[in-house]
Amino acid sequence: MPDVRAQLAASTDARREVLVGLSHAVHGDAELRFEEHTSSQRVAAVLDAGGFTVDHGVAGLETAFTARIGTGDLHVGICAEYDALPSIGHACGHNIIAAAAAGAGLALAEVVDDLGLTVTVFGTPAEEGGGGKIIMLDAGLFEDVHAAMMVHPAPYESVSMPCLAVRHLDVAYTGRSAHASAYPQMGINAADALTVAQVGIGLLRQHIAATDRIHGIVTHGGDAPNIVPHQTAGRWYVRAADLEALAELEPRVAACFEAGALATGASLQLHSEHDPYSEMRADAELGGIYRIAAEDIGRSFPPEDEDTQLAGSTDMANVSLRVPTIHPMIAIDAGGAVNHQPEFTAACVNASADAAVRDGALAMATTAAWAASDTATRHRLQAEAAARPSTRWNREADA
Repeated sequence: MPDVRAQLAASTDARREVLVGLSHAVHGDAELRFEEHTSSQRVAAVLDAGGFTVDHGVAGLETAFTARIGTGDLHVGICAEYDALPSIGHACGHNIIAAAAAGAGLALAEVVDDLGLTVTVFGTPAEEGGGGKIIMLDAGLFEDVHAAMMVHPAPYESVSMPCLAVRHLDVAYTGRSAHASAYPQMGINAADALTVAQVGIGLLRQHIAATDRIHGIVTHGGDAPNIVPHQTAGRWYVRAADLEALAELEPRVAACFEAGALATGASLQLHSEHDPYSEMRADAELGGIYRIAAEDIGRSFPPEDEDTQLAGSTDMANVSLRVPTIHPMIAIDAGGAVNHQPEFTAACVNASADAAVRDGALAMATTAAWAASDTATRHRLQAEAAARPSTRWNREADA
């Protein structure tokens, strides 16, 4: 499909200034999860100007949107993320993700009729701990999607992101305040409860699988040294190789928090605001197509057996359990910095980041066009969609 590829490249290059400007603007906004009002509007506005029909506030989320174009019987979804991290901003490059998604959608918009495509760009808020895509899955927004994709910046190139399942836990203890010197016996120390829990977790780490991770922060530790803390709180992540392994690990972690309450007499509140992020099941065929498309425009991948040692998590993984999905990592030059470091934040608007916006958009657009043009791939995606259960998250079945 040389003519289509040339058209996609020309379209992407013609919009390069707009896409890079979008990336830099979102980077400058640096809005946190579920607060990405300006960022989501910026991305949606670019798509609206390109002829997409945009629906804002979908799935009950103020900062989520869908932008759709075309009426073909093969439906490709492209996910845009745009939330930042607390204090360090866009240290995971969601500005690049958003701009590349918009670019891919705009390039495909010019060929949807020729290829029999429907293209939806999903504006997905709160990837950093809010589970926006899970909420959108629950709402059935991916119900008729045949394939989903996005690209994610990293210090290296990869067809797929090794991905752990994760549960986000909010932890709170309530005790009883008292004068810490005059009447300590009258107090119930909620900070001690959290300390006991952290000691227990530290010891538990000796006896968990190599793929497991347990880490967290104290968000409130007390109010003053001379007041026995009556309230403490924290936020913890529990990760494992997949949802099954996570279900086995979670009760062991919960027992550590319960031990803190038992030891001190404080009461414990332990909850998660959304379902866990799952393991990634990347579609091998679409991943192979993406790799060819990316290499064709000059991207270079390391050997397949090279260990990147990345073990992150994403709610795009939940999409991959329901819809054939790819989540390639696209390299930027971060000078040795890695995701979630402030130096990576700065790198996400350098020249290599701007190139990643263009290349990521073009590689995704080419992948979607290839899937639409290849009869076997097209029929396979359509057959799988016809055979699968609802993409709405079935908690009872998963339990």
